[in-house]
Amino acid sequence: MDIVCAEKATSSTRWRFDPLIAGRFDFDFTQAAMEDKFISLTQPIYNYLLEKRSDAHDELLLELRRETAALGDISTMQIGPEQGAFMSLLAAVSGAQRALEIGTFTGYSALCIARGLQTGATLTCLDQSGEWTQIAQKFWQRAGVADRIELRLGDAHETLQTLVDEGGAPFDFVFIDAYKSSYEFYFDVVAPHLAPNALVIFDNMLREGRVAHPPLTHPDDISIDALNTRLTNDPRLEAVLIPVGDGLLLCRVK
Repeated sequence: MDIVCAEKATSSTRWRFDPLIAGRFDFDFTQAAMEDKFISLTQPIYNYLLEKRSDAHDELLLELRRETAALGDISTMQIGPEQGAFMSLLAAVSGAQRALEIGTFTGYSALCIARGLQTGATLTCLDQSGEWTQIAQKFWQRAGVADRIELRLGDAHETLQTLVDEGGAPFDFVFIDAYKSSYEFYFDVVAPHLAPNALVIFDNMLREGRVAHPPLTHPDDISIDALNTRLTNDPRLEAVLIPVGDGLLLCRVK
């Protein structure tokens, strides 16, 4: 007799649930089917998913990654290529008209976001490094998106406040990837200026997994953990933390 009510794979825990068959057994297959719906991300799997995206062989993006890598250890601040593709997709499907990025570095994420924006939409980028953003501006020009990006240099605590004080249309797409201990400040400043259904995305919200292993000791880890808890319990938002890169927290304004 071949009975399949919950089938468990050997390499990872995945279940295929048949409620009609499961009802014959004195076992909570429903609970079993709900557990461990993930796989471990090995290098071969990661390489595979990098290949399975529309911009996998985009030479301009590859060149920007190579130039950023030449900066040395600091290059780890750049988002992953799959995350860039995801950002382009989110910007496109959201129909964003006024986007904001806090923390631009060499411009990879901004380039990806700008490519996803529709005609007439704009992206304002806040960063404090003229050196790194020179690389960004060069590649924005080559990608043909420089006309939709405004770069403001300086301490984001000041430039962000100045930006919102100037008024204008509300933001409907925000990407935050700057000083981790300042994430809460950035959000609190921009929150009153978000449009309904605006999407706010925070990077590095898993802190290389450390947030899941208390007690936390690093101030940035403590700050990010507290912000994860706060935002996922904020009644104004619909939020989900997903394992893309070092963890993206996606928040939609209700």
